[in-house]
Amino acid sequence: MDKDLADQVVDIAQRVVASGAISANGHGNVSVRVPGAEEMYFTAGPSLRNHPASAVVRVALDGTLLEGELPPIQGAVVAMHTAMYADHDDVGCVLHTHSPYATAYAVAGRPIGCWVEALAMFGLAAGVPVSEYGPRGSEQAVAGIRAAITPGVPAVLLANHGVLVFHHTPELAILVGGVVEEAAQAGINAAALGGPVEIPPELRAAALQRAMTFDRQGTVRA
Repeated sequence: MDKDLADQVVDIAQRVVASGAISANGHGNVSVRVPGAEEMYFTAGPSLRNHPASAVVRVALDGTLLEGELPPIQGAVVAMHTAMYADHDDVGCVLHTHSPYATAYAVAGRPIGCWVEALAMFGLAAGVPVSEYGPRGSEQAVAGIRAAITPGVPAVLLANHGVLVFHHTPELAILVGGVVEEAAQAGINAAALGGPVEIPPELRAAALQRAMTFDRQGTVRA
């Protein structure tokens, strides 16, 4: 076990918890792709809260456990993570949580629309789709996830389950997880005011372009 990688996974778990995009019990999984190898490091503990490095495991991308102990409840969802790495060469981190507001949309079987500007800014201009239900981590569930994923959109709602985010880096995955939860919360709150209003499609790209322009300029100092 590479101690630095195991510690990195624990740090990611702590940052997911700190982001607030997580359920009260902290249930979820984090994984990172091992550079130059067909394997990942994966959180095998029951909660991301105070997850110990000793509960991080090495798993081959074919699902074979290489090192550590993998309890049944965590082992059942390994295939969701390995599928993202297998399908997307540029994915370096996968997060799965039951963040409350986004999970409410997943339970309702409703996609999250692009009604929060941050979605357009961070690669989710098409909103967040919902996969068809399948028992957690099963072939049926993974097939549903693959079918629901929108090209270029790094997140999917898991029907009757939770949220799956996959991105180039842990930082981007955590950011997207937070944005998805924020959008879901805003949608639920806006329902009391007649429902959320999506950004016009022709302006979603403009929101992204403006963000990219300021990003290229960098920090401005007086």
